[in-house]
Amino acid sequence: MRETQHRQRKGESEMGGKRGKQQRQPARPRLRDLSSFVDESDHLPSSAYDPPSHQDKESGASEEEDDPRAEEKWIDGPPSKFELYQRSVQSPKGDISYMQKFFLMYVGGRMPLHLQEDFCGTALLSCEWIRSDPRRTAVGLDLDLEALNWCLEKNLANIGIDGCSRISLFHGNVLKPQEAHLVKQMVEDFGRKGQDITTEVARMNVGSESGKEVCSISSTMKEVGLPGRDIICAFNYSCCCLQRRTDLVMYFKHALHALSKKGGIFVMDVYGGTSAECKLRLKRKFPNFTYVWEQADFDIINRTTRISLHFQLGKKHIIQHAFSYNWRLWSLPEIQDCLEEAGFCSVHFWVRKMPNTNSFGNTAEDTVDQDLKYEELSSFQQQDAWNAYIVGVAN
Repeated sequence: MRETQHRQRKGESEMGGKRGKQQRQPARPRLRDLSSFVDESDHLPSSAYDPPSHQDKESGASEEEDDPRAEEKWIDGPPSKFELYQRSVQSPKGDISYMQKFFLMYVGGRMPLHLQEDFCGTALLSCEWIRSDPRRTAVGLDLDLEALNWCLEKNLANIGIDGCSRISLFHGNVLKPQEAHLVKQMVEDFGRKGQDITTEVARMNVGSESGKEVCSISSTMKEVGLPGRDIICAFNYSCCCLQRRTDLVMYFKHALHALSKKGGIFVMDVYGGTSAECKLRLKRKFPNFTYVWEQADFDIINRTTRISLHFQLGKKHIIQHAFSYNWRLWSLPEIQDCLEEAGFCSVHFWVRKMPNTNSFGNTAEDTVDQDLKYEELSSFQQQDAWNAYIVGVAN
């Protein structure tokens, strides 16, 4: 889970308004023909490893001072660590926009409808995927049952009964996906004051109840009939949790097997740069809390480190080590080799330079354009910090 969701991301994707025109496009359009599929009104997908933007600095937000009234701004009391994570780390609209672009570039011929989000956590991306098109389905898989339960209670409540019927959440290990168990949803009738969706996790047989739709936690992914996925993603650097090469290859093989026989893509992200291989502490200020990325010493032999995410709400309420991970920082050629060994026919790198981590104190020194887009590259010179999408294509 390294699941920065910016509240200003409210622009609608241009995909929906141009769907009719897209059907007349060639199956493998060139890059210049695909610019419309990245929503220019949206901000870029962000990441956990993300220095403060110009907007953060120009707004007068201090990295050292916290608003003592911050706690008062939360109407229902302090938010959970999952809510803070979604607000500070995730940007699902940007991710979806790029995934659509990748699919149309490398597969083409149809619109992507079926998504699987591995390491999904609270499945925010899956919920946004469902909301973006009434034909779409989503599968979420994660080992953290607490995060999945939070999704059932919070995120699914915002997508309605139709949306809930098109998403399946599984509790299990990405290295053994077929053994993952379906997490039950129980969707109550609509209340008079709007959508009233109650969720719970239970151990009972697949079936239905009056006024409810029920899924069973006893059903495994192998037992549930799922369509071949058009896109499988593993974002927020989740693949760094797999520290052995054999495990990474095995995971990629499972992803390839789950993709549609008509063709599909696997998309993951990774970060790097000289600052990624040293002890580091980054802060990012949000309207009523501060997000902190803390990176421990880096082992250059095993390429391992420990990452901790902290949140501070005002001066008194601090959530230390809200999320902590021991992971291996994979290099781009290592990932490419593993994807090809797993059976993907081609691998593509989309890279974006990030602001220098050593120039936070002076806005003038932050020379990276915050609107710089990801570009497909075959060569990229080392920087202080960069982010990358890696796209594996199955045809």
